[in-house]
Amino acid sequence: MKRRTFIQNTTAAGVFTGIGGLGLLSSSFASPAKHITILHTNDVHSHIEPFPADDAKYPNLGGVSRRYTLIESIRKENPNTLLLDAGDIFQGTPFFNFYGGELEFKLMSKLNYDAATLGNHDFDNGIDGLNAQLPHAEFSFISSNYDFKNTVLDGKVKNYQIYTKDGVKIGVFGLGIELDGLVSKKNYKETKYLNPVEIAQEITQKLKQEEQCDLVICLSHLGYKYDSDKIDDLKLAEQTKDIDLIIGGHTHTFLEKPTVTNNLEGKKVLINQTGWAGINLGRIDFYLDEQNNISADGMAIEV
Repeated sequence: MKRRTFIQNTTAAGVFTGIGGLGLLSSSFASPAKHITILHTNDVHSHIEPFPADDAKYPNLGGVSRRYTLIESIRKENPNTLLLDAGDIFQGTPFFNFYGGELEFKLMSKLNYDAATLGNHDFDNGIDGLNAQLPHAEFSFISSNYDFKNTVLDGKVKNYQIYTKDGVKIGVFGLGIELDGLVSKKNYKETKYLNPVEIAQEITQKLKQEEQCDLVICLSHLGYKYDSDKIDDLKLAEQTKDIDLIIGGHTHTFLEKPTVTNNLEGKKVLINQTGWAGINLGRIDFYLDEQNNISADGMAIEV
């Protein structure tokens, strides 16, 4: 198992004050009162089994069985753990072609995922095909900028969800990429795409101000970075406030370390993405002291 440290230990003093700003964990940081672990995947694309031993890029890497063993070991280390996915669960191996997503959802349920957002490939069997597999998913689907009002998914996908771990309130919301041009209209039908920045501003205000969440996480299938004006994770972070962590997807980006950037108010936002095919498991650890100051540390773990 190879590990890459995402955020090197450094002096945290002066990096941030108060909740809503991310500092970097260090040995000088006061003993944390709370420790929350966020595990995440993206763009698994129906890769149930590991890559073969003779694969040119990823020999023996990935696979649900190995991911399960790794996740369970981390949960034993810290029971205050959330497991999240940033979309494109479907499409990429014969397992999807034969079973239509049933196997993916059943296995994610066995791994005890807490929530996932929707990627464009999750519509590859149409919105009706996606709906038909939902009974196999024992976890939440969260998508804040897809309006499913006039579709079979109305009421089955949440705008956001709040989790409480060790007394820490964690708000999770989801943003998907525009489906037009990526997905056939007949597959997503009357689903309406809403501006992700506007929705993020609305949802985060609700989570922070009304719901009093200590941490806010965005499950994004927007993509990490584009050269155009198209909204990506970097632009989303810079144009909004109150997001602590963006877990990204869509662009299959292998980040050597999470990106730390500034939001609209100059506070730190963490952005991470773990490539594709379940090769890596992302891990971010949040530490909250008795004054609710937040520090973060992270790594990618090869599965």
